[in-house]
Amino acid sequence: MHSQKPRRSPRPALKWAGLVAVVAVALTGCSASAQRGFLPGSSSAEVTNQTGRMAHLWVGSWTAALIVGIIVWGLILWCAAVYRKRKDDDTLPVQLRYHVPLEVMYVILPILMVGVLFYYTARDTAAINDTSAKPDLTVQVVAKQWSWDFNYLDSDVYDTGEHAQAVGNHGVLADQVTLYLPVNERVEFVLNSRDVIHSFWVPEFLYKRDVIPGRTSKFQIVPQQVGEYRGKCAELCGEEHSAMLFNVKVVTRAEYDAHMQELRAKGQTGALGLDFSRLQDLQSATQASTQGSGS
Repeated sequence: MHSQKPRRSPRPALKWAGLVAVVAVALTGCSASAQRGFLPGSSSAEVTNQTGRMAHLWVGSWTAALIVGIIVWGLILWCAAVYRKRKDDDTLPVQLRYHVPLEVMYVILPILMVGVLFYYTARDTAAINDTSAKPDLTVQVVAKQWSWDFNYLDSDVYDTGEHAQAVGNHGVLADQVTLYLPVNERVEFVLNSRDVIHSFWVPEFLYKRDVIPGRTSKFQIVPQQVGEYRGKCAELCGEEHSAMLFNVKVVTRAEYDAHMQELRAKGQTGALGLDFSRLQDLQSATQASTQGSGS
């Protein structure tokens, strides 16, 4: 008869592993980036008046999802451990069993969870997209393959971007058009496209908006942090989509007025329209074709 070596119980190892995981999660939660959901920016100095709201909704949604996930995973593991098949137990478990209160909870609880998430999402979306307030200035953003034009409507000047490939520097940010915004002033953006669907996106603003041909969309923000930021197109719009970049500078009012004067001195007065819009060309061609067939 051979003696068998006693097997070491895996429970202490599992306990230590669980303890290490809990400590790691706790330490990670203490960092500022984790508390913000790893989103760009800082809670102590929000880039715009809307970034705090967006970050709060993002973190709240993930926190709720994590809590639900931990509960579900815990119940799954608990059931698997407690109700596992025992050794030398050949009894067939009951194949039909129900518990009405639990089944009712399975239906009602998800509905309540989705309802809460819908409420906060709808509330914050309505606030973010609200354009009822009177803006301090209006900037028209005209998207084009593959750059941007900015019309500063209140100052009656414009700045135009040139495709990075055309200037021989594929995607070099230093050569891209720069959007100037005065700090702590409400800016209304008016978005238009000359050709295909684009998307106006400044990652630090935590907001992007599609720019659709033949449709004008608006949104408002108040830049609150002086600095330089990067913008890009977030909608695949053709071969050189990745080079459709622009810079953003949030500056003081004096610097903003000085830049407007520089554009005026260059002769860049007025506003760049949608004269080269492919949609308008298509409509003109369709009208011509209709008139030709009618005659």
